[in-house]
Amino acid sequence: MRTIAPLEPADAPEKSRALLEDIIARHGTVGDMVATMAHSPALLQGFLDLSRALKRVKLPRQLSEKISLAAQGWIGCGTCLAAHTAAGRAAGLSDTDIALATEASATDPREAALLTFAVRVLAEPASVTAEDVAELRGHGWTDRTIADVVGLVSLNLLTRSFNLVAGIKPE
Repeated sequence: MRTIAPLEPADAPEKSRALLEDIIARHGTVGDMVATMAHSPALLQGFLDLSRALKRVKLPRQLSEKISLAAQGWIGCGTCLAAHTAAGRAAGLSDTDIALATEASATDPREAALLTFAVRVLAEPASVTAEDVAELRGHGWTDRTIADVVGLVSLNLLTRSFNLVAGIKPE
């Protein structure tokens, strides 16, 4: 059940109105989640800034989408899972890649280790140890990649939490 309605730019607080109008000018429309986030200018600005920043991660797009799929597979947000499934396909992931990623797995053991780590960061961050980080380094992952994973997981948690609280469902 929908609990928070999306806003039209004219009905949004001034700061959110400006952000929505900018998005519409560049893309023609805003998505349901963004229009609903417009109730909170601070949340909307933070989401947009974090989203833009994480588009500059040094991970290949396919791997970035696999991380998001792993996070959303654990979280259970149908809206986010549908969006990342479509983005994964657009990035060239196969149905098998997508299915494995939603289970925090991959055919490549290096990627599987990173996806498992991503879900641990999401589900039980206090359990991550120095040995876990060292194991990722042993798979060839850099500290930058490890930090990027934490950022991607955080963005996925934000969108999932917001969509569930607002009652946003996949179309």
